[in-house]
Amino acid sequence: MLLAGAAGCTSDDGTPDSGGAGVVVIAADLNNSSPIDVAYARALQLRIEQINASGQLGDRQLRLETQDNRNDPTASLRNISTFADNPAVAAVVTGSCDRCVVGAAKTINDKTVPTIALAASDEVTSPVEDRQYVFKLNPNSADSAAALATELNRAKAKKVAVLYTSDLYGNGAYKALQAALRGVGIPAPASRSVKPGASDIAQAVGTLTDAEPDALVVLTPPDLAPMAATSARAANFRKQIYFDAASASDLFITKDAVSATNNATMVFTQILAIDDVIATTPAKSSRKQWFRDYTSRYGSYSGVASFAADAADLIADAVARVGLDRPRIREIIETSQVDGLSGPIRLTPDNHSGLMPQALTMLVARSGRWRLAS
Repeated sequence: MLLAGAAGCTSDDGTPDSGGAGVVVIAADLNNSSPIDVAYARALQLRIEQINASGQLGDRQLRLETQDNRNDPTASLRNISTFADNPAVAAVVTGSCDRCVVGAAKTINDKTVPTIALAASDEVTSPVEDRQYVFKLNPNSADSAAALATELNRAKAKKVAVLYTSDLYGNGAYKALQAALRGVGIPAPASRSVKPGASDIAQAVGTLTDAEPDALVVLTPPDLAPMAATSARAANFRKQIYFDAASASDLFITKDAVSATNNATMVFTQILAIDDVIATTPAKSSRKQWFRDYTSRYGSYSGVASFAADAADLIADAVARVGLDRPRIREIIETSQVDGLSGPIRLTPDNHSGLMPQALTMLVARSGRWRLAS
C-alpha cells in the first residue's frame, strides 16, 4: 500500500501550485520487492505526515507519490521522467537501485528536477559536474572503509579476507577498503565477489575462510550479510566478522542469523542503537523521538529509515523557503548544513554526498540486536 502509485496533484483551480496554497509532491522511485525500499517508503510517509502536522509549510501540504521501478533502470527512467513532467513535484527521492539513478542522471539534469538518492554507491553523485541535480544521503564508501580499517588496525588484524558484491556499490566499496587498509599498513586482502541477490554464497565464503584470515569483512547489501556470517560459521570460522554500512537493515537480526552474527561488528550511524545514546543535545533527542515514532507506527525499526526522513526534511525546508522553484530548491539543498536524524549532513557544490564521517560509529551484534560497541 505504501508503494502504490498516486495520481498527480493540482491546486484548486486546476493548475499546479507554484508557491501559494496547495499540494506539493515529493515523488519516490522505489522497488516494491525490496525490504530496504519499503522502509524508505514508510519513513517518507511518516515524516511527510509529521512535517504537515508541524505547519512548517504554512498553507501548503506535502504529499508522497511513489512508483515501482522493479529494480530496472529502464522503468526507473520512465518513472523519473513522468515525475519531472509534473509541475507539482518539488523533488524526487530514489531508493536502493544505484544503477537506476546513475542511468537517469542526464534526464534528471536536463529536466532540472532535484533528486535525493538513498542508494549506497558513491557513483550516484560522482562525478559531481554530471550530477548537478543529484544528491545522496547514505554513508560514503571511503568513510565506511576508513572506520573499518581503523577498527581492524586496532584489533591487530594482519590478514583480512573480503566478500563483496560485483556491482556498482560492491566494486566501489572494495576499492575504498583496499585504499584504507593500505593507509594503516594492512596488506591487500584476499577477496571474492558474489552476484547481487545470490541465493548461495557458501563456496565463496568457504574459499575466504580456508585462508584462515584474522577477520572477514563483508561488503554486501543486507540480504547477503547474514548469509555470509552463517556460511562463515558453518565453515568453522570463529574469528571476527565485520560489516560495512550498506549491510545495515533492521534493529533486530533474523532468528536464523542471531548465533552466526553474535559479536559481529558493523559500521553505521547511531540511530540503529539509539537506545544506548544519552540525549545530551537537541539532535540526539530528535533521533530518539524519530526512533520511537517509527517503531510505534511500524512495530520495529529499520536503520535506513533515517536517510529517507532526512531527505524529506531537506526538501521541505527548501519548499518552505522558495515554493516549487526547482532550480532554487536545488541550490538550497546543495548548501544544506544540518544535524539530521542520520547525523551531521554537510552538502556543498563540490560534494553532493553530504553525510559526514562523524555520523558513523561502530555497532556490535548482541543477543539478536545491534548495540553501540563499548
